[in-house]
Amino acid sequence: VAACGGSVAGKTVAVLGVAFKPNTDDMRDSPSLDIVPALQAAGATVRAYDPAAMHEAEKLLPGVEWSKDVYGTLEGADCVAILTEWNEFRALDLRRVKALLKAPVMVDLRNIYNPDDMAQAGFVYTSIGRPTPAKA
Repeated sequence: VAACGGSVAGKTVAVLGVAFKPNTDDMRDSPSLDIVPALQAAGATVRAYDPAAMHEAEKLLPGVEWSKDVYGTLEGADCVAILTEWNEFRALDLRRVKALLKAPVMVDLRNIYNPDDMAQAGFVYTSIGRPTPAKA
């Protein structure tokens, strides 16, 4: 919410990864079970994609718009949040990501990107437990 200027009301948040960990559809103890409902309660529309866990997640996360692929999830979203460290998310075409988002805002809860690289790519980048780089 802070990465979106303090409010997600009326905004679309693209969520990449809802499974507990990559290479599984296991939803037990997944952070998405807390994060997605909190975003929805704050007024956000959540659009999500996970390579394996969407079928299981649909049962546990009502009201989510499910996408067929990563880039469809990002199209027109106000920001993107990475919740699971799938290899597919480590290899995103960042130029394409930036072009698809309304604003180049990324919240990386798995620290899969380098903060300095993200700043150079023009993203407002938030990660966990690391200092925020100077803006490009």
